[in-house]
Parts: sequence; C-alpha cells; structure tokens
Amino acid sequence: MKGRVWKFGDDVDTDAVIPGRYLILNTPEELAAHTFEGVRPEFAKEVQEGDIIVAGNNFGCGSSREHAPIALKGTKVSCVIAKSFARIFFRNSINIGVALLECPDTDKISDGDELELDFSTGVITNVTKNETYQATPLPEFVRGIMDAGGLIEYTRQII
Repeated sequence: MKGRVWKFGDDVDTDAVIPGRYLILNTPEELAAHTFEGVRPEFAKEVQEGDIIVAGNNFGCGSSREHAPIALKGTKVSCVIAKSFARIFFRNSINIGVALLECPDTDKISDGDELELDFSTGVITNVTKNETYQATPLPEFVRGIMDAGGLIEYTRQII
C-alpha cells in the first residue's frame, strides 16, 4: 500500500476529525465532505484515495461516537498511523474497517511524504526520505476484519 501523508499532531480528538454539528449525517460519503474541516479545511477537498494520516500520541481521543472513523472511511485514506490511539477509537476503527498502525517514529514523517506500508510486518517505508520505521504489525484476524471492510462484513463472510 502506498500513499501521501497528511500530518497531524498529538491529541487529535474526534471533534477535530468530524465536527459535532455534522453528527446528523450518517453515511461515510456525507461525513467525508467535512472531515478535519476545523483544523485543515483543505483536507476534504484535496485528500485522495490511498492517502495516509500520520499523527502523534492519543489520536481519536474524546467522544466514543463512531462518526469519526466512519468519516475517515469515507475519505478512502488507506491508513492512520499514530504513536498511540485512544482505545475506543482504535476499536471503533477496526470494527468499521479503517486501518491503523501504531509507530513510535511518526515525528520523523513529514506532511506530503510518500509512504509504503506492509501491514503484515508493520514496516513503513518513507519513499521520500529513504527511511524505514517499524510499526506494531496488526494480527492476522484484525487484518481480516479490515480487508473485509469491517466487523459486520467479516462476520458475514465467516458465517
């Protein structure tokens, strides 16, 4: 998987991902149009399928609502890489089918860098800087949930 980086800092809360006034919207496509509206107004218009969000500590803190990962799924980003995630956001994202990787080296990655990801090994290659970083690889069953598009689809496939 390969994509361009959108860089964010620490403590990106769910209200930054999708402002509360849009919680009346429920589809990934509707929510995607307002993703990061208050912190990076250009994001929703310029993000491309396969792009990658990179952040610091505690990404997805705040509310436990699922609208934030649904909005990210609607943008068709390939992955969110952060030093750490809020626990409920991590679980909601996996259940919805949004790929996440934890990596301690996100400070070395810059906005606009091009990354290649290997989810099975956790290896992140920064093509722009010719560097590699080691993320915590996702277990095979979690990758299965993501590949299926979320927990509901995964369950349908195994039943």
